[in-house]
Amino acid sequence: MAADADQQDDDLRIREITIDDFPVVFHIGEELFTSDYSPSMYRTWDEYEITTLYNSDSELCLVAEYRGLILGFALGTTVAKSNSAWKYGYLVWLGVKPGIQKGGVGSALFKEIKRRMREQGVRMIIIDTDADNVAGIRFFEKQGFGNPQQHVYMTLNLSRKSKRKRIKPI
Repeated sequence: MAADADQQDDDLRIREITIDDFPVVFHIGEELFTSDYSPSMYRTWDEYEITTLYNSDSELCLVAEYRGLILGFALGTTVAKSNSAWKYGYLVWLGVKPGIQKGGVGSALFKEIKRRMREQGVRMIIIDTDADNVAGIRFFEKQGFGNPQQHVYMTLNLSRKSKRKRIKPI
């Protein structure tokens, strides 16, 4: 995309995802959300991520389109907790094609999903990312996120044989 930033803003369109967009969105996510991206990811990228969110909150499933080409996507949902007056927005996935990141596409997607969540009565948006995802953390800080919390996620790979030594009875 060789257009300057002003031209890009004029031609960049954020819209709701359609079923016809699923393959392109899936392949962008496949390029981004690999095991190298986050080896301990508790949620993995697959076609069900798109279809599940689309079936539950289609108005929070967006694509960024530039001159007919899909450049990125945002997939979100809302959560109403029992015994809480607050409604939460959860931005589950945000992805921009490799090679054009830092060009404003992600910011435009986030701005629109934030607007839509606000219209739905959301009072707080939650995101999560790997603690080593410096670029992602920096991006979300620029969008106004703060109060980063680190969580511990542990994994147990059941396809590997246990290395635990067995104690022989005496």
